Amino acid sequence: MKKLPLLLLILACTTLVACGKGQEINGHTMKSAYKSVKGLKNRLAPEVRVEFEVAFWTVRDSIKSEDEFLKAVDGKTPLQVIEMGKEVYQQRKSTGFKAYEQYISWEDMIGKFGKERSDQENRKSVAKNNDNAKDKANDVLYKLGSM
Repeated sequence: MKKLPLLLLILACTTLVACGKGQEINGHTMKSAYKSVKGLKNRLAPEVRVEFEVAFWTVRDSIKSEDEFLKAVDGKTPLQVIEMGKEVYQQRKSTGFKAYEQYISWEDMIGKFGKERSDQENRKSVAKNNDNAKDKANDVLYKLGSM
């Protein structure tokens, strides 16, 4: 009976330690990194979400080795990854990276990606509404009752 409070205390401490890493990327494996990025992304404000995604994939594109990439992002918060992404963008922009020629700045690039994302979401919702309208047109509802 005396062991139960000690066990509960250890369990509570372990849980608190594990929760402390909830805002960081788990870079032990690529699968865990992608999973933690997905979870972090879903908890971010919409205006930061696109910037975080773009930064993460910018860093991933710049570091070809999986091991080096995992070391670079392990334990990083979304804001730290965004800063890493901005640094990679600046380095590439200054060296004449072709894909970045169309953007004036990091903020311009993020703004355009954000607009593309919202346009995609709008198209999805319009398509979904059209599908619902088609389904309703094909429904046959009979009013069974007194006539």
